[in-house]
Amino acid sequence: MVRVDGPVKVCGEAEFAGDVQPPGAAWAALVTSPVARGLLRRLDAAAARRAAGVLAVLTHENCADAVREVKHMMAGGWANSTLRPLASPEIHYAGQIVAVVVAETLEQAQWAAGLVQLDVAATAPRARLSEVPSRPLAELQPEHQERHCGDFEKGWSEAALRVDGRYSTPVQHHNPMELPSCTCFWNGSKLTIHEPARGIGTVRAGVAEQLGLSPADVRVIARFLGGHFGAKFALSQFTALAALASRRVKRSVRLFVSRRDNFTVANHRTETEHHLRLGADAAGRFVALSHTATTASSYFDSFAMAGADVTSALYACPHVVTLEKLGRVDRNTPGPMRAPPEVPFMFALECAVDELAWGLHMDPVELRRRNDTLADPVTGKRFTTRPLMRCFDAAAARFGWSAARSAAVRSRLDDGWWVGVGCAAAARPVKIGAAELRLTLTTAGRATVEVAHHEIGNGLYTLLALTAAEKLGIAADQVTVRLGDTDLPAGGLSGGSATTTTLANALAEACPLLLAAQPDAQGTRSLTHGFVPPGAPENTLQSLRQGKMKLVTAPSSALAWSFGAHFVEVRVHAVSGEVRVARHVGAFAAGRIVNPLLARSQLLGGMVWGQSSALLEATDVDPRTGCYVNADLADYLLPTCADVGELEAIMVDDHDPEVNPEGVKGLGEIGIIGVDAAVANAVYHATGVRVRDLPIRLEQLLI
Repeated sequence: MVRVDGPVKVCGEAEFAGDVQPPGAAWAALVTSPVARGLLRRLDAAAARRAAGVLAVLTHENCADAVREVKHMMAGGWANSTLRPLASPEIHYAGQIVAVVVAETLEQAQWAAGLVQLDVAATAPRARLSEVPSRPLAELQPEHQERHCGDFEKGWSEAALRVDGRYSTPVQHHNPMELPSCTCFWNGSKLTIHEPARGIGTVRAGVAEQLGLSPADVRVIARFLGGHFGAKFALSQFTALAALASRRVKRSVRLFVSRRDNFTVANHRTETEHHLRLGADAAGRFVALSHTATTASSYFDSFAMAGADVTSALYACPHVVTLEKLGRVDRNTPGPMRAPPEVPFMFALECAVDELAWGLHMDPVELRRRNDTLADPVTGKRFTTRPLMRCFDAAAARFGWSAARSAAVRSRLDDGWWVGVGCAAAARPVKIGAAELRLTLTTAGRATVEVAHHEIGNGLYTLLALTAAEKLGIAADQVTVRLGDTDLPAGGLSGGSATTTTLANALAEACPLLLAAQPDAQGTRSLTHGFVPPGAPENTLQSLRQGKMKLVTAPSSALAWSFGAHFVEVRVHAVSGEVRVARHVGAFAAGRIVNPLLARSQLLGGMVWGQSSALLEATDVDPRTGCYVNADLADYLLPTCADVGELEAIMVDDHDPEVNPEGVKGLGEIGIIGVDAAVANAVYHATGVRVRDLPIRLEQLLI
């Protein structure tokens, strides 16, 4: 089914948050810190206040106590950073907001922001993960548990062949087409916010806490988001400031974050370091696996996306040990970015598996087949379904793997380009959350579905219309879907590949109840239904209404995962070292596919992003200043159409009635996982150079 919101989007009629223009609105511009660590000795805003059109300048001198502290969303709160905005003259990271200028026009606000003078006593920053000590994550997050089984040292010593590798992935930043923004206005004590946030209930509850308001007096609206995948995570640093500015100037205020400020106001994928040891016997069966991983967070938050639970459970192995650590740097708090832990963690594992295959003179697909498992080797929990090798077989057949792969590296030169092929696995645990929906059905057979969830480009309007039509026995064009407004029943979190798993099941559960409901005098049936996934805490719906959203894995007695396999062909220029991905085939098993048309788009988008992660994307940090030096689209490299070769996404049947009643597993993130490893493995086949540090740059291949 084609997108029901397609026409309004391509005709420019879809209302994004930044499109809202209240009459007489003022504009706000940010002033940010040029250093990563230090003390703001003086902030001189006199010239800014005298500038034409300026209405107010907010600084720590007049706002220090205006915004209360709230917890991080991953720690039971609402914010993407616990640092209180404009709370003090202390500087904790480059790009930290130190002032907000409000003026009649955007140009006047930006000009006046440039007139604000800062006198900062800077301290040498601790800006990169390699420069700071790290601590075990279990010491910082008591709920974190390391995984181990057997005796790793014994298995390692007995292995016939070992791979002992260190891998790293860089800082990466979301760069959505729609940048963060916020439009605020007051009606007496009631505050309305238009902001493209992936959790509008979280923003409402968080701003209310920050400003001492009742959540009932705050309304947040975001009917469409122009890109997200983690970029608009939780409550941002600027929202309360825009609301304060609106209250002080007694007008609506519009605040748009610039592309450069997006690198520090929004979150990012943090850098990671991995020490992975993998041993096998002479027959290629894994006998020992150790994964030590270190990630970075800010000094004021212990944010970490743990991923060794996936790498240590993917393959059969009798001796396993993991250790995850966290280092604190003078930068803003990171956050989720499409497949947050799986992308960097699986890069290390799948590169090591490929290296082991070459050492054993074995086809990498066959090596994975020999170590396929129906159960987690650490806990013994079975997988609800295990279609990993069916994904490999489907992708390999379509790719022509047997014919394309030679048994020697650096063996095929075609018109000045070294050609190689590589593969890698994709795997991700299934997540699901709670949601409330309001449904109505008229005697004319018209239905309405309402939920405070988010259309981020994934086709949610279409998904809900399609599901409601199926369950109510009506045509999809008879269904109206309303999203993105906290006046609607509480929606869940738009993330974790859990949107479809959550709402498809919630709607499927609600529709029979609607059909059984007593009609009113006009014959209309209506109900509000709260969906709680099995295994979720008893207070899940209450927490949801408070903007505290937590995804759970289900069922608890087994492992429910999505799987995939990537096969790529790369061409590496023999003189320049330039890398091109000529062909890329991915096969994915993600439970029931509700809408194959939109699913294919999601998978292809993930595959392209994976190529970008492998070859292009990296945010460079200046160790002297702690600043991001390529915080723009000129130097932060992203792929264009000319950079992407042939793409094909295959959907492998994965009937799983155990994962949830609708058998849906979600696939927003599975498409990107493993791509970076497949590209790196293909580069090795083409050149004989084993690249362990992303992105793969020219200088690594000039041999």
